[in-house]
Amino acid sequence: MKTNPNRFWGIVILLGWSFDFLFWKKPFGVNFAIFVVLSLGTGIFLLSADGLRLSRRAAWLLLPIAFLAAMTFIRLEPMTLFLSVSMVIFLLGVFALTYMNGEWVRYSLLDYVFGYLRLAGSVIARPLGFAAENRRLLSGQPSTGTKRDTALWPVVRGVVIALPVIAVFASLLSSADPIFANRLEGLMDVFRLDNLPEYIFRLVYILVFAYGLAGVFLHASQKSDEKVEEKTWVSPFLGFTEATIVLGSVVLLFVTFVVIQFQYFFGGQANISIEGYTYSEYARKGFGELVAVAFFGLLLLLGLGAITSREKDGQRRIFSALGIGLVGLLIVMLVAAFQRLVLYEAAYGFSQLRTYTHVFMIWLGLLLVAVVALEGLRRERAVGLAMVLAALGFIVSLNVLNVDAFIVRQNIQRESRSTTDESFAQGRADLDAQYFVDLSDDAIPPLVSAFHSKSLPVSVREKIGAALACKLDERKQDQRAIPWQGFHFSRWNADQAFKQVSKELSTYQVIDADWPVEVETPGGEEFPCYQYYED
Repeated sequence: MKTNPNRFWGIVILLGWSFDFLFWKKPFGVNFAIFVVLSLGTGIFLLSADGLRLSRRAAWLLLPIAFLAAMTFIRLEPMTLFLSVSMVIFLLGVFALTYMNGEWVRYSLLDYVFGYLRLAGSVIARPLGFAAENRRLLSGQPSTGTKRDTALWPVVRGVVIALPVIAVFASLLSSADPIFANRLEGLMDVFRLDNLPEYIFRLVYILVFAYGLAGVFLHASQKSDEKVEEKTWVSPFLGFTEATIVLGSVVLLFVTFVVIQFQYFFGGQANISIEGYTYSEYARKGFGELVAVAFFGLLLLLGLGAITSREKDGQRRIFSALGIGLVGLLIVMLVAAFQRLVLYEAAYGFSQLRTYTHVFMIWLGLLLVAVVALEGLRRERAVGLAMVLAALGFIVSLNVLNVDAFIVRQNIQRESRSTTDESFAQGRADLDAQYFVDLSDDAIPPLVSAFHSKSLPVSVREKIGAALACKLDERKQDQRAIPWQGFHFSRWNADQAFKQVSKELSTYQVIDADWPVEVETPGGEEFPCYQYYED
């Protein structure tokens, strides 16, 4: 970059233009993965050209980045897509922060926070410093500027002379060929003054984006070799007595709650019924609050650990014992919340929110176990890495699970069991096929497979067919032409699945004279293509 600054600026501006080319008025699809590959390839090329080698430990980050970037054009479920994009951006930042030293494995939680603050400062200030430094270097080489001037003006004069010549020949060729004239007219529409505000806006954000990318690349080249100092960012200011009272009080409260949980929840349905609740009612109450308690309890422990003064070995042992006890109680409460959620899912089926929570609780439990182990090993700094790995595991799990397809399969399987097992069906809601209409294209292939299944009752298959008819009608209303930048495997896979059932779905009549749209099944039932859903 220092050896050839003009090449550097040209490449980052070209990269900013590629962002505009891939995303401007384009639906989300393969464009994000392509841009991630371009950004990584450009950054590694620029740094390698300056002799800056990629650390082996930093290179390991390329694996989750590549996987999640690829999944953004394979999964279309909104939360999975959002989390995948967010984690890719986060990991790209960590990659830039530790390009040369690979110290991300030793980062504490605050190291990530302050590292990103430094990266933000570099994005704002470092390109200006780089440009100023290059100007100072060029000021000592006056001949360079003269050569550039003499090379630039012939180009300008050539363009000015060529424009009227091209205009004359283009006019003659347009008169000779109407097809060429139509194409030329379409090309000239690009240069209409009506489009000038849009072009100015796009040019500005391309330059701003290129400026930000330049800051990231410069930070990676100049600051990513700094070693991590194992220091405390915040000096302990809370006394041991005060912290022990806070932590001990919370532990005592949690012990009381867990005792009640063992008595009324783990003791079985009879104990719950004594208090006037049905099993499903008790399961529905409070699992979200229990997850929140586990999450904020973990933050409380980490916060107290960072600000509490523990000068003596006895104080450290007491604090660690209370911390381990707190985490142990949180794990018990999380298990109780998980069992409540499982009961809720058995009674009412899966939804997106329940599926997110289900997977999140598993990874939160694993994180709690890791915190206990790290506290016992006196490796508190590694908690930050454990949290990043837990978040990464959660997002990867959602991608592998395929949330919307999982919901379809589980809810249809649950309905199939309830039709053959009366004891299983007691106290459980019927199949909510209207919920399938709200799912993404990820749900279409399993819905088609279920629709073709001969083991399901006709009534259930008609519900599934009605949901597919609603989704197909919604698809037909969307007449947008999707360019190649917006290609998404989930959309393509859904299109192929719809082709398999197009003949069968023709027997479902779409009633769209008034809103809301409804579908009449072959059995004569009306199926609304909407629902009011509250989780």
